[in-house]
Amino acid sequence: MSWFDAIINDIIILAKPSLFNIYFAASSIPIGFVFAIGLTLMRASKNPLISHIAAGYIYAFRGSPLFIQLFMFYSIMLSLNISLWKPLGIDHIVLHPLFLGPLVLILNTSAYSAQILYGAYLNVPKGEIEAARAFGMSRIRQFISVIWPNMIRLAWPAYTNEVVFLFHATALIYFTLPVIDEQKDLMNKAGELFEKDYNVFLHFSVAALYFLVISFLIFFLFGLFYKYLMRHEAKVKVKKIKFSPKYLR
Repeated sequence: MSWFDAIINDIIILAKPSLFNIYFAASSIPIGFVFAIGLTLMRASKNPLISHIAAGYIYAFRGSPLFIQLFMFYSIMLSLNISLWKPLGIDHIVLHPLFLGPLVLILNTSAYSAQILYGAYLNVPKGEIEAARAFGMSRIRQFISVIWPNMIRLAWPAYTNEVVFLFHATALIYFTLPVIDEQKDLMNKAGELFEKDYNVFLHFSVAALYFLVISFLIFFLFGLFYKYLMRHEAKVKVKKIKFSPKYLR
């Protein structure tokens, strides 16, 4: 088999495993984003207790490796299996990687996203907030009409990076959680192919290619949305440099 045929063969074989990585990211990003908004509002609360609870949560998940978080939550869920999950008849769901994996990713990405959104919240122009107060807007109306539009525009580039990092982090799930019914993601399947012929450059390079292509699509789609968010800004025309030598002063 030629190198070209081997690459095409790997691309076909790894197509299905890539869907598991996409599933883990797609199932955790929307919920994690909504959760992050709530954490941001808690972090910005004037109540010290609420603010410190949110800050502690954010610090805990940002300060520990995702691999440890996956292992810890799986151990906790497993320890509660006999006393809680089995009597309820949901042990096959709670301990399943397709449920537990997105759950841990949601908790993790919500902390990182909340920190990004909170940083954007602190940089919302104070003059616009004061103007909204002067118009007599309620706090909810201030957030919807003034604070949130500024927050999302400021945070979106950094949040795009967080989404890509989260997608890359899906490679850790099946390194920690058990593989059920031959459900393998890109890295697990590439490792399985490697064990057959020890061709590390071929199999892991094709897996990396999948990550690169999907990451490019994420950057592209999120970039389109960022352009939509910034549509109110006038496009700055760059003046072309003209070569016009002056032979006479």
